[in-house]
Amino acid sequence: MKKHLSATVSFIDPTAVVTDSQLGRYTEVAAGSSVTDTTMGDYSYVRENCMVWCVDIGKFVNIAAAVRLNATNHPTERATLHHFTYRAGDYFDGAENEAEFFAARRAKRVVIGHDVWIGHGVTVLPGIKIGNGAVIGAGAVVSRDVAPYTIVGGVPARLIRDRFASGIGERMDALAWWDWGHDQLFQALQDFRDLSAEEFLGKYEG
Repeated sequence: MKKHLSATVSFIDPTAVVTDSQLGRYTEVAAGSSVTDTTMGDYSYVRENCMVWCVDIGKFVNIAAAVRLNATNHPTERATLHHFTYRAGDYFDGAENEAEFFAARRAKRVVIGHDVWIGHGVTVLPGIKIGNGAVIGAGAVVSRDVAPYTIVGGVPARLIRDRFASGIGERMDALAWWDWGHDQLFQALQDFRDLSAEEFLGKYEG
């Protein structure tokens, strides 16, 4: 019989590594994934073999396998691309790692809204913001911000279409169902399954 997820930090696979991070309730980190310096909202999950660094993840975010969030860049303006220049302490006695370089990297956090779906093999570059309800197609490289309730894909990722008719996304944000309690979500489960987005809003708004 399938076990329910715990109401605390839900499930971290024994082969996953989670460091310096805060995970909400009913969250999951699957096998082979690494999550560092990250916040993950309730009900969000990371599937197999993902690398997540310096990311603020909202609630109900669906992250497929082999995703790289905040894929850092090498210094293309320097004489060499190699990281010995900023990881000097790893190579030379008496040398220190370049604190300012790493501080600049950490300042470019990725921010992901609520109820986002990130497809298999996506790469998200530093400093990107992904709005509520957005969909990132498999294999995309996200190099610019993604508007809420849009579907993007490709290399680099570009708009494919809006998810909903005009105004639906704003109404979803106002409803903010992702902030409902666990019991309320369960009570609405059949409506999440059966109703269109507009029908759902019509029932639960106001």
